[in-house]
Amino acid sequence: MIFKLFSLPIRTLIKIGEKIQEEADQELYNIPYIQQQLVELHMMYEMEEIDEETYVEREEELLNRYKIAKEREKNELLNE
Repeated sequence: MIFKLFSLPIRTLIKIGEKIQEEADQELYNIPYIQQQLVELHMMYEMEEIDEETYVEREEELLNRYKIAKEREKNELLNE
């Protein structure tokens, strides 16, 4: 009984942590969201709001996330 009372907050924290991780992964690896960010980045560069170095760094980061997202999507389809 006492163990259940003390373990309840821990289980709740674990569930909250899992939900936060799930939401973060969804944002980081959401393909349409990444595509939108790439378009916005390109527009910012074309309008000279950012320099080439910033553009290249950010584009590389987004393309890496896109690649990971596509691999995850492929793995999910294979596991179904």
